[in-house]
Amino acid sequence: MKFLNRMSDVLGKYFVWLIVMVAMVALFISEPFVAILKFRVFGQSIITVGLGVIMLVMGMTMKKEDFQIVFTRPKDVFVGCVAQFTIMPLVAFALAKMMKLPPELAVGLVLLGTCPGGTASNVMTYLAKGDVALSVGMTAVSTLLAPVLTPALTYMLAGQWVEINAYTMMIDILKIVVGPIFLGMLLQHFFGSTLEKYKKILVMIPIITIVMIMGLCVAPNKVNLINSGYLLILAVCFHNWIGFILGYVVGKFTNMNDAKTRALSIEVGLQNSGLAVGLSAQFMNPLTALPATVATVIHQVSGSVLANVFAGMKNKKI
Repeated sequence: MKFLNRMSDVLGKYFVWLIVMVAMVALFISEPFVAILKFRVFGQSIITVGLGVIMLVMGMTMKKEDFQIVFTRPKDVFVGCVAQFTIMPLVAFALAKMMKLPPELAVGLVLLGTCPGGTASNVMTYLAKGDVALSVGMTAVSTLLAPVLTPALTYMLAGQWVEINAYTMMIDILKIVVGPIFLGMLLQHFFGSTLEKYKKILVMIPIITIVMIMGLCVAPNKVNLINSGYLLILAVCFHNWIGFILGYVVGKFTNMNDAKTRALSIEVGLQNSGLAVGLSAQFMNPLTALPATVATVIHQVSGSVLANVFAGMKNKKI
């Protein structure tokens, strides 16, 4: 048990470097990853199953207290979710237009922008000395809103490039996200005390799964990444950074204190890129998964940097 707990700490500490390393390996030695992609589990791709596992573990770490903020501070959660589902989709659409991205990459970027917040934002908010309760509450609420808002926004903004099946996307989100999260919450409700003992071990599961998914996404797209890498990286970076800035501005504009503003900035800027990868499969074109694949690395790096910057600033309370 001590060994596993120590391994969990090491994986968490070097998570970003693990992602980068696996991405580089997948670029040069793609065959094993491509072979793994051919496997199906109950008719589902290995990536879809991996995302379901991540959401299951997320649900196992969620408690009813995480949703209390919705009732005790509804304004904060409302402002955060409105910012999440307006700023990021519109910024993605604007960048795709201004940078004249190929249709497949444009759709992938918009899809990324319409996804809810990712669990990494909760960790980054903690490191930034932000309002963790607000971050967790926003992640939970935006994730539950995703089955409706993500397909609707993708349909409205990306429908000009490709045909969008909003119903299929909604069903996919229910299968990949909502179902596993609710199952995880049930396990937490009935076996919470037992799961708490293995908390650090549970943390390893999403870390290892995300690293694996990164390799599986990079391998079949290595030629496209090399050919259009610089433009795509710029688009994803701008999308991420503008989200941080505008999230912070919204926090200040609505008179939130520093802790809340930091949480809002990080939560708005970091999307669930893994979900975007999974949903991109419906377009039957590996290029649509590239923005989310690149974002998996960019979000971790830029989120860590921003968290350190925030942590070094004085935290004023109102």
